[in-house]
Amino acid sequence: MLAIRMQRNGRAHYPTYRIVVQEAQRHPLSGRVVAEVGNYNPATKALTLDKEAVEKYLKNGAQPSGRVAFILKKNGVKLPKWVKLAPKKDSRAKHADKLRKNQPKEEAPVDEAPAAETPVEESANEEAPKE
Repeated sequence: MLAIRMQRNGRAHYPTYRIVVQEAQRHPLSGRVVAEVGNYNPATKALTLDKEAVEKYLKNGAQPSGRVAFILKKNGVKLPKWVKLAPKKDSRAKHADKLRKNQPKEEAPVDEAPAAETPVEESANEEAPKE
């Protein structure tokens, strides 16, 4: 069975990919390629694609990888019905209640300065009441 997949080229930290058709059981870097049908540079999003060759291999049963199927559909290549695209992932957090922004706001501790107590003026001559 044939597979349409990306084969990494380029230098360290700057990948470029060749879009190749090869046997599905082979490793992408094995070098045994049936056909090269395009190039993709993820840094510049530049894509060169031989659409006629891709459609020919898809008609003959070549299975595109998930990323290649996404790129092909985005660039107007008609995919057969049996090609399954990966579902769009949820961007929700798994435990949203644990996120800091969703926690209840804590009230900042109020530094209560000791209130200036007004001294109660007591008369110096305070004595017990006389009877």
